[in-house]
Amino acid sequence: MATKPTEPVTILSLRKLSLGTTETQIKEPKMFTVEDAVETIGFGRFHIALFLIMGSTGVFWLAGSLLIIGLASVIIPTIGWRWLIRVASIPGIILIMAFKFIPESARFNVSTGNTPAALATLERIAKMNRAVMPEGKLVEPVLEKRGRFADLLDAKYLRTTLQIWVIWLGISFAYYGVILASAELLERDLVCGSKSDSEVVVTQGNSEEGQSPCHCHLFAPSDYQTMIISTVGEIALNPLNILGINFLGRRLSLSITMGCTALFFLLLNICTSSAGLIGFLFVLRALVAANFNTIYIYTAEVYPTTMRALGMGTSGSLCRIGAMVAPFISQVLMSASILGALCLFSSVCVICAISAFTLPIETKGRALQQIK
Repeated sequence: MATKPTEPVTILSLRKLSLGTTETQIKEPKMFTVEDAVETIGFGRFHIALFLIMGSTGVFWLAGSLLIIGLASVIIPTIGWRWLIRVASIPGIILIMAFKFIPESARFNVSTGNTPAALATLERIAKMNRAVMPEGKLVEPVLEKRGRFADLLDAKYLRTTLQIWVIWLGISFAYYGVILASAELLERDLVCGSKSDSEVVVTQGNSEEGQSPCHCHLFAPSDYQTMIISTVGEIALNPLNILGINFLGRRLSLSITMGCTALFFLLLNICTSSAGLIGFLFVLRALVAANFNTIYIYTAEVYPTTMRALGMGTSGSLCRIGAMVAPFISQVLMSASILGALCLFSSVCVICAISAFTLPIETKGRALQQIK
């Protein structure tokens, strides 16, 4: 009976077989990024706590403004303004204590090479959310070139950056200006038919300090109501603001609201009724809030990812400068010339409106730029 010839097995063929088996058994180690971990952990209790703590910083801007006015109407006439400051500092102290429960950003730690700290943060989030971490090793993604201050002044973005800085400074100047001017106008009681400034002068006590004439007087309940109504105006234009920036574009929408802000600053000098003054202040607060919303969106969209945080940070710095200058105009210059102070605020808004209209880049419908 014929047998089937067998193929000789050599040492070389056995070695190849062994190597092939080893290659199939070796697997690449599993790795994951911060983004992968976030997706795996999902939404949970940590995010709710983060929303409540960080969201309160944004809600204390409107709700806090309303709350402080309400507290002032109760505390100042009874136990004085010093107690108002003490009471008003309590929420800030509580918030500072709450910040210790917020870990450092895992993405920041990874970008700075502190991978163990990033891993500890992700594990803490997973534990709070009762979720599991992805398997493998946390790896650092390939870092793009980080933005530098010089990039903002590069030829491609120089004009945009300078105009954005002017707008941020002017919007902040107008925003804090209208808040402080509201109190100054109500304090001077400039409603038509009311008493003049000379009648508002009062003397306090028998001390040397009290003998000096003072243009201050306690707000009436109606003044506090006016402040509350005007503050609510900050959310009044939000629906129109959203429609404007999406249909008209960021530049045109901002230039329109800035132009209207300039107009209503001048209207404050018109002799009007109490209801008219409340209406002007209400619209002004709505306009300055809309200005802030639009420029915030535009600044975040116009810069690429590598420069976005830098652009927002430098713009915020210019914003603080405008906030520091505003009290000198709203309270110091206005005490000498109300018309002069209002004209200055209006002029700055006109400059901002022109700057907004002539911005070289429109970000409506434009995808976010990832790199420079």
